[in-house]
Amino acid sequence: MEVEVLIIGAGILGLTSAAELAERGKNVLVAERHPGPGRETSSRNSEVIHAGLYYPRGSLKAVCCVEGRNDLYARCRALGLPHRQTGKWVVACEPGDLATLEKLQASALESGAGACELRDAAAVRRSEPRVRALAGLWSPESGIVDAHALMSSYEAQLAARGGEVVFHTRVLGLDLTPGGWRVATESAAGERFDVLARSVVNAAGLDADRVAAMAGLDVDGLGYRQHPCKGDYFAVAPRLGPLTQRLVYPVPVPGGLGTHITLDLGGRYRLGPDVEYVDRPRYEIDASKAEKFASAVRRYLPELEASDLSPDFAGVRPKLQGPGEPFRDFVVEEASRHGAPGLVNLLGIESPGLTASSALARRVADLVD
Repeated sequence: MEVEVLIIGAGILGLTSAAELAERGKNVLVAERHPGPGRETSSRNSEVIHAGLYYPRGSLKAVCCVEGRNDLYARCRALGLPHRQTGKWVVACEPGDLATLEKLQASALESGAGACELRDAAAVRRSEPRVRALAGLWSPESGIVDAHALMSSYEAQLAARGGEVVFHTRVLGLDLTPGGWRVATESAAGERFDVLARSVVNAAGLDADRVAAMAGLDVDGLGYRQHPCKGDYFAVAPRLGPLTQRLVYPVPVPGGLGTHITLDLGGRYRLGPDVEYVDRPRYEIDASKAEKFASAVRRYLPELEASDLSPDFAGVRPKLQGPGEPFRDFVVEEASRHGAPGLVNLLGIESPGLTASSALARRVADLVD
């Protein structure tokens, strides 16, 4: 089989990139090892539309989050995709959080996150009567989306432009040839076939560093080694009723955004995620963590008890920074300077990757063009 562009991975970035390239007239094939799209990081997350509060000015995370957020709301409205612009509170629970909240607002405004206002405890209480906080940063641009519906819309867009996703297809090897890349694949039934592609987009998510290494890149020397970071979620008992009308987050913590309250489009509440670096992706949840989660959230929702929580699901983020290491940005790079022309790598695509997906896809398509 010969194609212009082979994309490895049918998560949100693989599908948005495929749809963007197909819109530009490229012959695109997406290979996915799982039986359906977005079975890993793309669907195992909070499904939050991020405003862009947390990322350094000028970083890909900041710029693409804001661009992608605007695109995402417009796409949801145009296609009738399930979503809700809930708004979000980031709350200060103790005096030491107030300075952090002020710094977060200043950084968010510099990064183009849109309107975000510091408000006092009374304003937080009026908005969310069950939440207790000294102050809050209000972000009206935040929201939630049905990630599966979003991915399905991009899969349909790709198909309408003649592109295709093949599932149950694992990539075994990549070899550079004079005409592009020969990609060896294997189906779930053990059938092997090669795909000849002028360009390859590595959107393999948790396996993106392994795919880059398969193509001959020195992932450790380049700083492309990903560190799987697990986050557990706990569901909140329905008997507590509507905890909040909006998303509520504490101030950020090292390695994550803190244990926060999110609601889905069906009205279910969950807490999470925590931050646990692991040696490999795994998805079991330790039920004994319930007290730790309840204790973290009781700082701003004092009525919550461990008995109100039950394990929900876990996700794994492909972080480029290891434990205790400083901020790392997304990597979206064509690899000619590393001896792999025609290979575009996407590495470290964690939060806000879902929100930023359309903006990142345009950059991928520009690199392929």
